[in-house]
Amino acid sequence: MNLEAWRHRVRARMYEFLRRPGKAIAEYRMSLDLDPTSAQAARALAFLLASREQYAEAERCFHAALQLEPERAATWFNLGFMHDKQQQPAKAIEAFQKALRLNPKLDRAWYGLGHCHASLHDDTAAVADFERVIQIDPMNWHAWVALGMCFHRLQQPDRVRDVAAHINRYQRRLARQLIRDTGRTDLEHLIADLKP
Repeated sequence: MNLEAWRHRVRARMYEFLRRPGKAIAEYRMSLDLDPTSAQAARALAFLLASREQYAEAERCFHAALQLEPERAATWFNLGFMHDKQQQPAKAIEAFQKALRLNPKLDRAWYGLGHCHASLHDDTAAVADFERVIQIDPMNWHAWVALGMCFHRLQQPDRVRDVAAHINRYQRRLARQLIRDTGRTDLEHLIADLKP
């Protein structure tokens, strides 16, 4: 164990706790300079960089972490998220798929996959992805809304109606969002009592 690198990681954690991300980033960088084999430090640095919207550098840190721990599904998901944030849906899809090969129940990776497929106008694939999210987490209302939007673009009005009615039972404001986003004025009776 590199004791000096460990000290910088501890300082970085302290600065994170104190909400001083700039100092934490500097400490993680020093830690990695001293011990480039710390996947934990690379991941922590990547998260901080991503929180500051420094996506390209965060992506490099996630790659470094994956070189050390290639079987970590959550890191593959985070790499996919970085690609998505940089509007690289094909690369994001590849990373999300690798995450799902390692952990098929990682619902956020299914959601990211669906989002990317939808952004590439492949709503049929996106429907399958969002349905997997809902199988894993039936209360993921954002996946329900995204599923409804896919059905709308696929011109399946009955399925949009069914999704809107289901969401309306639990998350009425999201049902209103779906109804308005799809232009389904025929469904407005579901939300008539909601204040604008």
